[in-house]
Amino acid sequence: MVTRPLEFFGESGKERLQVSISYAASVAEAFWASDVARVVYIPSVTVAPVIEELVRRDGGADGVSPRVTPLSREEEAVGVAGAAALCGKLGGIVMQDNGFGNALTALTTWTLSYHLPLLIFANTRGSLGEYNSMIHSISTAVPRLLEATGIHYLELDRRSGPEDWGAVVREAANHAQMTFRPVVVLGSFWNTDGRLA
Repeated sequence: MVTRPLEFFGESGKERLQVSISYAASVAEAFWASDVARVVYIPSVTVAPVIEELVRRDGGADGVSPRVTPLSREEEAVGVAGAAALCGKLGGIVMQDNGFGNALTALTTWTLSYHLPLLIFANTRGSLGEYNSMIHSISTAVPRLLEATGIHYLELDRRSGPEDWGAVVREAANHAQMTFRPVVVLGSFWNTDGRLA
């Protein structure tokens, strides 16, 4: 966690307080600051901290809120979140990177072909700290898969602090809206305050 100053009024007047912000909180804050109208997600323990923060900040509980909805498959998420663009809004998805195996057809034939902006935050698997040897077969190739299909992506890991993660997510949302294309942020929680499966 990092700290940043927050101003508040105490008994003795204006005082400064240091508050902590986690990587997950920074990502959630950036989603809402980017005016994402609807966030859909595929339940996973690795993205649970982001989902919990999104739901909490939207006034919900138990994985749902007015603007946050769980879905069962990644291509379904692309369809639902992509539909927000048809209403002039920005949709968002939170998922694991191995889900791009399911999502690529929907991303290329729906959001890319119809020029629909979409913000996707995907937790990466298969790198440092990964205990599941099977996940490497899809997750290691995700950046190359996205590149081959023309989907813009950015990568984050422990070398950037939580505030950098938030800034990148906000910039990705802006880029998606400027280019009318999906933009993916790949975030590795290894050795941060986030969870590994």
